[in-house]
This record gives sequence, structure tokens and C-alpha cells, in this order.
Amino acid sequence: MKQYIVDAFTDKVFGGNQAAVCVLDEWISDSLMQNIARENNFSETAFTVKEGYKYHLRWFTPAAEIDFCGHATLGTAFVLFNFYEKAADKITFKTQIGELTVEKQGELFNMNFPAYRCNKIEVTDKMEEALGVRPKEAYIDRDLLLVLENAEQVRNLKPNQEKLKELDGLCIAVTAPGNTAEYDSVSRVFCPELGLMEDPVTGSAHCMIAPYWRDRLGKEKLVCYQASERTGVLYAERKGGRIILSGKAVLYSEGNILEAIESKSGCK
Repeated sequence: MKQYIVDAFTDKVFGGNQAAVCVLDEWISDSLMQNIARENNFSETAFTVKEGYKYHLRWFTPAAEIDFCGHATLGTAFVLFNFYEKAADKITFKTQIGELTVEKQGELFNMNFPAYRCNKIEVTDKMEEALGVRPKEAYIDRDLLLVLENAEQVRNLKPNQEKLKELDGLCIAVTAPGNTAEYDSVSRVFCPELGLMEDPVTGSAHCMIAPYWRDRLGKEKLVCYQASERTGVLYAERKGGRIILSGKAVLYSEGNILEAIESKSGCK
């Protein structure tokens, strides 16, 4: 079974967020996809099947299938543009949250994603206990967004993972203003419910982070920095109820896995 590993939202290997990508001729079983994702143990493994002129795309964490993943969409687009659709400049994915398009522009991949809503909620003692610092503001949609005073607080966080599980939201994104002229925001993202202590670079969370900072800073275009150990850079522009989220990607490896099940996998 052919598998590609891509580092997304970075221009160098060993940076950004790792995504495993498998391009299938036809779907394999959900249990097999889950086992592959568990074996890879990356934050996401993506599986895609071409259907007409579009690709159906699904994402699995080591623990479960999820409805949306930004960096694995970027990783999949990178693989398709470079190995399967070399003449294309646009790819459309069919997903659980609707159609997502990716356009290639030089080294950047521009992804058209839905914008999350910033529904303000009360800052609680539980949030402070989980982070070790009290947020200034809190917002909820699919994910929980917690806003801190400054970038150093974000960088120095040592959250309590068990207490994070008690908070609402699939992922918990923590953000603050950028502390350099280069970046508009700094963030880190924790996903204990998905079995991820910390996600290196999170495209989906920036569908909430970017709208928040656009409204606060009054800027149409943002450069966002995720301050994980691997780090990553995301470029964001709001268009109505959508976010154009852009990033670079690099190929780490191309290889074959699980040859014993190749005959029933449907993988290219």
C-alpha cells in the first residue's frame, strides 16, 4: 500500500504538522483506515478516493474519524498536485463539512474553508486550572478558543491534560497577539479528546483563530504562527463566511506499508 508523509504549514522537513496520505482506487473498511491511522500515530491520516472530477476526503486521528482537518487537507492536496494531478491548478474535495477547494499558487496552497463563529462564553476557574493562567476571553464553536495577554504566556504553557478534558470543545486553541512585526497572532492547540496532547499546526483551529484576530486587528490578511515544538506558519484571509487558509508543504517520505493487506486495500 502506497503512503506519503507530508509536513504541512512549513517549508522544511521536520517542521509543521505531519500528515500521512493514502490515495485509494476505492474505499477500504473503516476499521482498516482506523488501524492505519493508529499505527501511524500522527495527529491525522488522510484517505482520498477520486469520484468523477472531485476527490472524496476523510481524516482519521489515532483514536477516531473526525469531520475536518486543515493540515491533512493541505498534505493531501500537495500529494495530488505533485503525483496525480500535475496539470491541475485546483482540486475539489468532498468532505463531511461540504466541498473544500484547494488552489495551487506557486509554493502556496490556498484552501477555502468555512469560518467558525466566535460565540463568547464566560471565563471560568476550570479554564485557569487547566492552563495554569487565567484567559482574558473565551469563545466556543466546534473548538474552544482561549485568549491570553501575550505571546510569552502562550509559549510557556504547561497545561494539565486531565483538566483540559473537562473543558468544552473538540480542540482547545490558546492564542495571543504576535510579539513580532512578522506575525499577527501566536497560538497553540491541545486535543486531549482526540488522544493528542498537542497538535503541532492546526488548520481547522485557525478557522476560529483567524476570524477572531481579523475582527480585533481590523486586518483583511493575517500571518499566524503556531508555537508548538515543530512550529508552523499559516496565512489567512476572510471572505464572507469563509476563510482562505494558505500554507506551504514538503514531502518527507514516499513508501509502501502493510503489503500483507495490499490485495484488499484498493490503494494505488
